[in-house]
Amino acid sequence: MKTKCRKCKGIGSIVVDYKECDACGGTGFEDDLFNVGTHFKGVNSKAKAKFDLGGEEDIPCEVCNGKGQVEVYEECPDCHGTGQINVCRDCGKLLDENDICPECREKRKVEKMKYDEYEAKRKQPKDVYVLDSLCNMKDMDKNKLYLGKVTRVEKYGSFVTLNNDVWGLMRGDVSDYKVGDEVIVVVTAIKSREGKIDFEPAYVESYNIKKLTKSIPRTLISQLDEKKSKFVRIDGEVQQIQQTSGPTIFIISDESGTTEIAAFDKAGERSYPEIEVADAVQVIGEVNEHSGKTQIESSSMIKLDEENTKQLHKLIDDALNERAKPQEVDFLVKSDILNRLKPKMYEAAQKIRRAILDGRTILLRHHNDADGICSGVAMEKAIVPLIQKVNPSNDAEYYYFKRSPSKAPFYELEDVVKDLSFALEDQERHGQKLPLIVLLDNGSTEEDIVALMQAKIYDIEVVVIDHHFPGELLTKDVRNGEIYGARVSVDEYVDTHVNPYLVGGDSQLTAGCLAAEVAHIINPEVEELIKHLPAIAALGDRAECGEVCQYLELAAQKGFTKEHLSKVAECVDFEAYFLRFMNGRGIMDTILAVDNFDKHRKMIDALYKEYQKRIDTQLRAALPNIKQTQLDNGIYINLLDVEKFAHKFTFPAPGKTCGFVHDHVIKQLGEDKPIVTLGHGPDFGVFRATDAVNEQYGFNVNEIVSKMIERVPQAGVDGGGHECAGSIKYIEGLGEEVLFKVVGEIQSLKK
Repeated sequence: MKTKCRKCKGIGSIVVDYKECDACGGTGFEDDLFNVGTHFKGVNSKAKAKFDLGGEEDIPCEVCNGKGQVEVYEECPDCHGTGQINVCRDCGKLLDENDICPECREKRKVEKMKYDEYEAKRKQPKDVYVLDSLCNMKDMDKNKLYLGKVTRVEKYGSFVTLNNDVWGLMRGDVSDYKVGDEVIVVVTAIKSREGKIDFEPAYVESYNIKKLTKSIPRTLISQLDEKKSKFVRIDGEVQQIQQTSGPTIFIISDESGTTEIAAFDKAGERSYPEIEVADAVQVIGEVNEHSGKTQIESSSMIKLDEENTKQLHKLIDDALNERAKPQEVDFLVKSDILNRLKPKMYEAAQKIRRAILDGRTILLRHHNDADGICSGVAMEKAIVPLIQKVNPSNDAEYYYFKRSPSKAPFYELEDVVKDLSFALEDQERHGQKLPLIVLLDNGSTEEDIVALMQAKIYDIEVVVIDHHFPGELLTKDVRNGEIYGARVSVDEYVDTHVNPYLVGGDSQLTAGCLAAEVAHIINPEVEELIKHLPAIAALGDRAECGEVCQYLELAAQKGFTKEHLSKVAECVDFEAYFLRFMNGRGIMDTILAVDNFDKHRKMIDALYKEYQKRIDTQLRAALPNIKQTQLDNGIYINLLDVEKFAHKFTFPAPGKTCGFVHDHVIKQLGEDKPIVTLGHGPDFGVFRATDAVNEQYGFNVNEIVSKMIERVPQAGVDGGGHECAGSIKYIEGLGEEVLFKVVGEIQSLKK
């Protein structure tokens, strides 16, 4: 900035020395004298004498003004003779160029940043608090903003009420306010001793309304029984929201447990509509009892902020993971296969226990035969008591557990569509979380993949416990010549997969055995109740291995003979045919002797008689029409057209009919003979084979199906199962060609 030079005062030069005045010779006066008297004519002599006007006076030098010296000037070094200098606008520091020095420029930047921050803060929405009904003066802070209502206007101010217990005087110009107006005020003074609060009107451009809740220490849900009739605060996650004809019921869980929160505004009207499932919330209310269970009547419920939400979720997650860990228990029997499957079995148990604690529905799917039903019932008896213990609702087991049979030995599209439809509907209508799907006695094969893909689209967790052949092992964990783990195609869509094939086992260790062991891990208290179920499952699937013998011994400890257990397995299959897609919870409990024990024997006697009668009727029609041939390679093959030579739409179904025919042939020829029975219809075939044909010739239903897919691609071949039992499907018009090639494939087998 240009300004007058401070050194030379803007004249461009400065005095550097003094010299004698040439005009006066240093005297300071001119040479001529000045006679004063000559200038006062007409003045009398007395006046002249009085004022000394008659003498002569010296005249000061006009050059040096009487000083006798004159200044010696030199060009000003600061302005170089211009009379102007460049200085900083702020501090006045001399500059060569620019009009602000670097220090002041930096200072300006800092001040601008502070100003911008101030402006941004000024324009930022302010938090305005609304007091809940429990808050009092102690919960308020000076200089904070509150929303209140004008309840009285006087000349000296207006009285503003924040809730039923908190009010104060708003001072200043209140001429524009009237009773009933909502007003934002700032607290200027809190006079605790006098019980008074002073307000001033607050003028804010934009603001956020926040609920201020009573400052109460947090109580864990597990401690609520000790707080009956007291006001408490709980922090937790919303598991479910149920709208009743009266209050809205929120199911809330924290790291210690789960409880119900009842909130009421109007009958049948949703309370706290801003709260959704999975929100982290703070609830304040009074602890009461409803229908024999602890419940909190809510006074306030707010969402936690982001930071507190993260902290709470981590706290809950860590605690639930710890609670979900199953305790170490011994297997019901000794088995190398089970020992190698142990990590996966415990992983499955933990996932199921965690889903219970999370408030997720356990959606259990199992094959609709003796093995699958034993699997499902064993799991049900372990899971339901835990759900009842964890969840406060009296009908929690119906909300959080569903068991459904599947007709096919794999997870069909028909099944997954139903499961997803009901799950999404429950989520929409009742606020339930998406379920954990547990597949028993199915889920391992490539046929399951399409259905599993649909489930994974919704990020639904899937646990599979199965003993069907899962296909080629893509990777293996081999130690000392033993397989300790493997991956197969279906594992891409499954979270936990328990299958004996993955550790070098086979289908003889059935799904019922595996599921009973996992159920025992989930809930060790059910051991005595379910320990006979693996034997029923194994007999139902005709399994034979060392573990089966041990399970039979366990069942014998409860007074069940092998003969009786076989009858039970057959009655399960018989009843399952008529139950179809119903789980038959009470009936199956009676048949399997896990409930209604006094009725068990009567039920078995009644069902088994009808079972035998219907089988005899079916065999009388089927046996005369068996086409039995011994092939050149020594294999006995039995063909039966079940569409023509068996009763339709009654028990036994085609698959079972084929099994009974196969058993009849074995009795004739001997179990050590290589026998294959194929019951076929227009578009399907059912295989049954002895272990001898598998051991001597390498017979495998899954391999035959795979080869038919390659050799008759136009037939739409599908199917699979175990090595010696399974099914095949094809287009009806190419049925004869497929069957011809199947027989040809069996004939080509060699020892």
